[in-house]
Amino acid sequence: MTSSPSSAAALKQLSIQEFCAALANKQPTPGGGAAAAVGATIGAAAASMSAAYTQRKKDQESGAAQHAQELQQIMDLPSLLKMADDDQEAYEALQSTWKKDCTLTADEISNIQARALRVPTVLLEACHQRIQAIQQFLPRCNPNITSDAKVGLHQLAGAARASYQTVLVNNPPTEEKRKCKALLLEIQQIEMELLQLENQEDDGGN
Repeated sequence: MTSSPSSAAALKQLSIQEFCAALANKQPTPGGGAAAAVGATIGAAAASMSAAYTQRKKDQESGAAQHAQELQQIMDLPSLLKMADDDQEAYEALQSTWKKDCTLTADEISNIQARALRVPTVLLEACHQRIQAIQQFLPRCNPNITSDAKVGLHQLAGAARASYQTVLVNNPPTEEKRKCKALLLEIQQIEMELLQLENQEDDGGN
């Protein structure tokens, strides 16, 4: 059995194989929130690759290369990967409040609970922001690699839906839940528009 990472920071140092093995174990962390964050990072990386390939001479001349560089900055892989660590830290802190011998004050417990909710909410918002950026970049993307940009978009969409499940576990206020649902609906609409466009291309534009 793979042992749990000794600290939240250790998640960044795990290989994909090691992370998946740790995730599959019967242990509290890493959990679903960290899985969503890693999934989002992989999606952003795929989108970043499509931007890296949109640096040809013709892209420089058309201005597409500048948009590609801006997309790479928006993807910001380190901040997404850090959210896996943030999720683990938040959950471990939350667990400490459930112990019979917990000596934390009511305010301290409230702050810990608020952070446990904030972490997946921030991830969902981060996915939404990146999905919008990819959508705007797609018309300028090197046409030979738009599939990878779309992989990134769909992967981020899945991570957003996954992070919402962690939001729900933390008993969000009604307004927070409504806000998250609105973002998910916008993401769904972007995915549907993308799929409809692909269907039109398959039908010869009819």
